[in-house]
This record gives sequence, structure tokens and C-alpha cells, in this order.
Amino acid sequence: MRPSRCPARTSSAARRPSGPEARRQEQERSMSDPEIRDDREAGRLEAVADGEVLGRIEYFVLDSPERALVPVHTIVEPAHEGKGIAGSLARELYAIAARERSAVAPLCPYVVKWAERHPEQAPPAGEPLLTAAKDWLRAHPGRF
Repeated sequence: MRPSRCPARTSSAARRPSGPEARRQEQERSMSDPEIRDDREAGRLEAVADGEVLGRIEYFVLDSPERALVPVHTIVEPAHEGKGIAGSLARELYAIAARERSAVAPLCPYVVKWAERHPEQAPPAGEPLLTAAKDWLRAHPGRF
């Protein structure tokens, strides 16, 4: 019978990077938890870290047949793709809508998929609301 082997352990100080690697990891940590800002007037929900916009959801507010936030585009800057920024933006969009007692009528393909994966956080929009959102978008072709 072979004895079992435990993986070698190193002290936490030995595993902690220093110099440029430490600065890079610290920067990634600050970028991974960006501030989400709602610029309602501009129709943008933005993920911001260190003064840089990492990504955004462009949306409009629909008032009829019921009040709804309507996300149209989700954009993440290429250098920040794959870091969960789009998901953080979608989550916050639904959280804002819940706080405002508004619906979300997603027209953005990313937000539609995110909502399908997170039904507990993203109640589905009814067909009349989605139709009204699409009609509004067609009536305002230069907006997006």
C-alpha cells in the first residue's frame, strides 16, 4: 500500500506576490468590484472603477402600459470582458427596477439570457410590455 501524500504547503507570505504582480492583482480586485452608477438622464447604467467606465447598459424608461426599464444594449470594454461586469450590470438593473416597483422589459439579448439564468432575480415581462417596448424603440430610431 502506498502512503498518501499531502500537497506541499507554503506560508501565506510565500504565496503573496510582490512588486508589479501585486499591483496588477490589486488593480484587478478594484476592477472586479466596480461601482454601478445609474445615469438616468442619459439612459445608462455604468460600471466604473478608478474613474474608468468598464461597461454599461443603455436603456430607456417606458411609462405605458406600465412603468418599465428597457435595456437595449450591454457593452463591456474589451479589456474588461469576462470579469462579470455585464452580469453585475444586469443584476443591478433588476435591483433598481425592484426598488422602484417597475418591471424590466429586456430587448438586449445579453439581459434576456441573464434573466433566463436568474429567474429568482428577474421576473419575466409580459408580452404586451415587450411589444410596447419594441414599438417605442421603432418610434425612436435615432435613440440607440
